[in-house]
Amino acid sequence: QVQLVESGGGLVQAGGSLRLSCAASGRPFSDYAMGWFRQAPGEERAFVAAISWGGGSTYYTTSVKGRFTISRDNAKNTGYLQMNSLKPVDTAVYYCAAATHYRGLATTFDFWGQGTQVTVSS
Repeated sequence: QVQLVESGGGLVQAGGSLRLSCAASGRPFSDYAMGWFRQAPGEERAFVAAISWGGGSTYYTTSVKGRFTISRDNAKNTGYLQMNSLKPVDTAVYYCAAATHYRGLATTFDFWGQGTQVTVSS
């Protein structure tokens, strides 16, 4: 199994940037595809982005395309979500997740971190 710990959340003004990190331990991080999800108050958890084992394939939900970038450094067992041009609607708890089998948007994620809060003020 892999354990995931997110960091990098915080409070930022609209238009600002944050970079979330997801530190993995346990099995090698390169064994897993990685994804980011978010859950706003009163809403269900929603897909944000995913990246394949080696980083060669990425997917984004439409609302973050062009603003967010998912990446990974397998040598550091860490994944990232760079978030630019943040909007108040991006306010949510952000979770990273790992998947044994990568199927792009159809990937089923098996392991989850505890989440990190991102708050964007207007």
